[in-house]
Amino acid sequence: MKKTTSLLLALCLALSLTAGPAYATSSGQTSAQQIVQALGIITGDGTGNLNLSGNVTRAQFAKMMIAASTYKDSISSTAKSSPFKDVRYTHWAASYVQAAVSSGWITGYTDGTFRPDNYVKLEEAVSAVLKMLGFTSSDFTGSFPEAQIAKYNALGLNENISKTQGQVLSRQDCMYLFYNLMSTKNKSGSYYATTLGYTVNSSGELDYSSLVLANMKGPFIVEDSSWTSLLPFTSSAATVYKNGSVSSLSSVSTYDVYYYNTGMRTVWVYRNRVTGVYTAASPSTSAPTSVTVAGKTYSIATSSAAYALSDMGTYNIGDSVTLLLGMNGDVVGVVKSSDLNTTKYGFVTATGSKTYTDSSGNSYSSTTVTVTCTDGGTYEYECNSSGFSKGNMVKVSFSNGKASIGLLSESNLSGTVNSAGTTFASYTFADDVQILDSTANGSYLRVYPSRLAGITLSSSDVRYYALDSQGKISDMILNNVTGDMYKYGILTSANESYGSMSVTSSYDYIVDGVSGSAGSNSSAFSVTAGPVQIEFSGSNIVSMKNLTGLTLSSLNSAYATSDGTQYALGDNVAVYICEYGSYRLSSISAVSADSSYTLRGYYDKLPSSGGRIRVIVAYT
Repeated sequence: MKKTTSLLLALCLALSLTAGPAYATSSGQTSAQQIVQALGIITGDGTGNLNLSGNVTRAQFAKMMIAASTYKDSISSTAKSSPFKDVRYTHWAASYVQAAVSSGWITGYTDGTFRPDNYVKLEEAVSAVLKMLGFTSSDFTGSFPEAQIAKYNALGLNENISKTQGQVLSRQDCMYLFYNLMSTKNKSGSYYATTLGYTVNSSGELDYSSLVLANMKGPFIVEDSSWTSLLPFTSSAATVYKNGSVSSLSSVSTYDVYYYNTGMRTVWVYRNRVTGVYTAASPSTSAPTSVTVAGKTYSIATSSAAYALSDMGTYNIGDSVTLLLGMNGDVVGVVKSSDLNTTKYGFVTATGSKTYTDSSGNSYSSTTVTVTCTDGGTYEYECNSSGFSKGNMVKVSFSNGKASIGLLSESNLSGTVNSAGTTFASYTFADDVQILDSTANGSYLRVYPSRLAGITLSSSDVRYYALDSQGKISDMILNNVTGDMYKYGILTSANESYGSMSVTSSYDYIVDGVSGSAGSNSSAFSVTAGPVQIEFSGSNIVSMKNLTGLTLSSLNSAYATSDGTQYALGDNVAVYICEYGSYRLSSISAVSADSSYTLRGYYDKLPSSGGRIRVIVAYT
């Protein structure tokens, strides 16, 4: 099925595809259903049911055509005139019928009626869709509708549709018809979807992620509990995601940022806030397009936020503010820092001092603490104390617009994360839980609960955890659990010399296919040539260890098998071919397709402890 296979990856990337009511009976139907929903061509009833078995009237088909055309955002649901004597301006479909008829895609009857409640037949729908593709009567030889149906079959518009001439189309038939239309070339030779501004691949298949974004409305800010009344669909039937995870409307709070897709009846909610001193605006405070708060610069996404942070708005340089960030990490709104009880957890990465400008325009100097927080961001705060050192775990809270930084003691926890990645030990992860994995050398990476699924964590693996008001884990700092923050490659030579009073070392390595070297007159890592894990701090290597190897019996893009045991691959697994002691970068597809290779996989630690196969070497 040419139009359904390559959408699967996009479907997995867009979380909304896997949630909500399931009306599909095959992966092909699922793909078509999700596409036409995202396009807004076919939408469900108040409960989200698409009623795919129901027949389609001529009025309903006219509306579908408009949703599948360049008129999709310009036709009002209300009409000012009556296009037909049986389609008065008060008729729900009057504006859609008028636009479809004016475009020449569909016609009325000679008696001046449109018969909006008649069911649409195959030949009517085929003729209309071919006209949408730019074909006219001069492009057909033979009589109507046989010639049109022949063209419909030749173009592949009939895929998954079994109806024949004279038969009425169901909503499922129309779902496939418009799905097929999107990846069909028009008379000019362009894929129809591209004429609507959508992205397609070389086969004309829609990029689902870009489609969802193109039909997403927002950003909006939750101002009070009545925000759901602003949604153009019944909120009780909505699928809700918060910070990328399946959630519910009850978890949404004031000042959250949200987006929605009407066709999909899906709401995406983001709770990402940054509190700190507003220190700079670019290119100017009169018309800022970006601002610096807590030592980090953010792009401004909305005119209201730009105004609030401008000379004419509410906030000035030196004020303490809270930025409300959207899905791309840009500024959607801004409020007084005192309006939100923002708390962050993390560890100190630097200390220093800096000159600031207060809200009156006066300069002053202050001690600063730079903190890497569980949201993966690094922020700079003014601090009245100089008693912090790099690596200290801290809690940052705000009172009267000022940051208060306090040291944290270890708060350990042990147990196993369940297979769904939703619980750990005796606790449930909050929908917007923030987890930071870190090393003793200061490397860090934000991870998500799904990455920890099935992993057993000891008390030494968890440096700190915090609970929210509902007793769920809201923040967690891990101690080198995933290994995902390291680089992995091949150590091609290792020379280490240990004297009674001295240690020297030199190393040659390959990372990401690029060769490098390192050495020291005072230290060594006790490693040997072969696949390794390397931790960099800037351009310097601060740790290195050998990986454990095993012979692989099978390999695919996600897993490798050895002695009947399946091992997950790291996200950026490095694949090399080794010939006569020399290594060259390759790929999984290349080495798995050649049975002459002996495949070896190298892992950092066992999967049950969070490890992955990081390097694969194909030996000749």
